[in-house]
Amino acid sequence: MKIELWSDFACPFCYIGKKRFEKALSNFKHKDEVEVVYKAYQLNPNAPKAMKGTAYESFASSHKMSVDQAKQRFNMFTENAKTVGLVYNYDIIQMTNTFDAHRVAKWANTLGKEALVTDRFMHAYFSEGKNLADIETLVLLSKEVGLDAEEARKVLNSIQFDSVVKDQMNESRQIGVQGVPFFVINRKYGISGAQQEDYFFGALQQIWDEEHRPMSLGDQEEAEYCTDESCSI
Repeated sequence: MKIELWSDFACPFCYIGKKRFEKALSNFKHKDEVEVVYKAYQLNPNAPKAMKGTAYESFASSHKMSVDQAKQRFNMFTENAKTVGLVYNYDIIQMTNTFDAHRVAKWANTLGKEALVTDRFMHAYFSEGKNLADIETLVLLSKEVGLDAEEARKVLNSIQFDSVVKDQMNESRQIGVQGVPFFVINRKYGISGAQQEDYFFGALQQIWDEEHRPMSLGDQEEAEYCTDESCSI
């Protein structure tokens, strides 16, 4: 079974959905026969490399809302994150461009470490307030997961993996991804949003048992997800 996961490091529900999915997968008896492939997606491809002001101000401006409304939205993200043991710290989050971080992840994929990089980058962004557009920050984070720091710097100071990231983002549009996280299973079935663990587990089991018979996941529950415009429930 092949599962392709489109997500962005700066997407709050992508991190939450990833954790729920991983928990479901850990309890799936055929987990050793499941391949998870990470695909790049940018919620805000026009995000700057350095944020001005606070995350609250940046989010409020880009989403045409008040700072108080932004704080309420962030509080909702934070409370959802707690349900899967994550700590989001919006007081220090740096809402910057993730393109270069995706390039590093695609390089890491060639070395079998994209899963580690993905988790480290998401934690760095949401819990530690790291700037994922900063080259030295990305080099340090790469080194922490066992990648060569100088090779990481070479990748970042070049255009390596630009086309891979762009191709994966174009692919998301071609298959109709309108929000992330988005899971594609065996190129037949799609699961949108940060579904609950039980839903993910049930979908895995159902697809495993019935993948050669007509089926639909149209009955999936409403779940949290992020689009280019906003994150919602």
